[in-house]
Amino acid sequence: MKLTGVELRRIRMPLVAPFRTSFGTETSRDVLLLRVVTAEAEGWGECVAMSEPLYSSEYVEAAGDVLRRFLIPALAAQPGLDANRVAPALAPVKGHRMAKAALETAVLDAELRAAGRSLARELGAVRESVPCGVSVGIMDSVGELLDAVDGYLAAGYVRIKLKIEPGWDVEPVRAVRERFGDDVLLQVDANTAYTRADARHLAQLDPFDLLLIEQPLDEEDLLGHAELARVIRTPVCLDESITSARAAADAIALGACAIVNVKPGRVGGYLEARRVHDVCVAHGVPVWCGGMLESGIGRAANVALAALPGFTLPGDTSASDRYYRTDVTAPFVLADGHLAVPTGPGIGVEPVPDALAALTTGTEWLPL
Repeated sequence: MKLTGVELRRIRMPLVAPFRTSFGTETSRDVLLLRVVTAEAEGWGECVAMSEPLYSSEYVEAAGDVLRRFLIPALAAQPGLDANRVAPALAPVKGHRMAKAALETAVLDAELRAAGRSLARELGAVRESVPCGVSVGIMDSVGELLDAVDGYLAAGYVRIKLKIEPGWDVEPVRAVRERFGDDVLLQVDANTAYTRADARHLAQLDPFDLLLIEQPLDEEDLLGHAELARVIRTPVCLDESITSARAAADAIALGACAIVNVKPGRVGGYLEARRVHDVCVAHGVPVWCGGMLESGIGRAANVALAALPGFTLPGDTSASDRYYRTDVTAPFVLADGHLAVPTGPGIGVEPVPDALAALTTGTEWLPL
């Protein structure tokens, strides 16, 4: 394919309710979308970087800048274009995996649309639908948390994930277990909020039979996670620490995790996410698909990824209405706790023009 231009589009999506984690509270998502235009087809990608560099070092303004000044020109300089050549072309630019992932996804979407192939089939999906969990933020009271969990279980979600931080961990988990019983699939996510000194405290979560504790320590502290895994019975899952297939292999070799959360934006794209999946499958390590409060564009691609065989745990691939009253695509709707895997060409969805226009805060066209 020959790249003829790229559109950078900013949209603002209000959340149905504030979403609080150990690193802050979000009330809306400032999203950067990419539209790649070629002679054969157009393709869409979503950058999952947040407004501020709190989850990772990336943030929306920086993603737009590096795409505009470095990544898109590097791709435009290539004599030929296909998705497998995107990562090598962008490799000289250090980091910026979320921006790279958005660009690669848009190219991959265009390539697959031109060929009439779905992303799910291209990645190796083996399911027509995927089981969905839901991520529940930190709340002002345990009573408010219990009401929220009750609503999500009533909606059909098959797994509950509780965000935790020091001061909001053992008691909320105990309350959920006591209210809803041991049969509910339950896990917790710390988003790096603890230190090695908290090992004995985190061991107090062991009696609650959690599926996992996600990223309790700093993202660079693999040895600390390995030490923690020897102290607690709850399986340790890594999120922020897993930035590539090589990072996943290293973490597994060190004993730093028993489970891996795969986020395509965090590892640089869906092709690298598939390699992370393959490494974990080869080592017998279960994986699941994380989420970054994506719009329908990012959600469609995540659902396709979650249909691969190694994704044996429910992911954070929630329905659109978990976060948004209006999505930029036709909404993803939960059915018996599952979302259907898109089967159309590329990511299988397209923005709804009126919805996209209503949410757009700015566009920039970069002709090539």
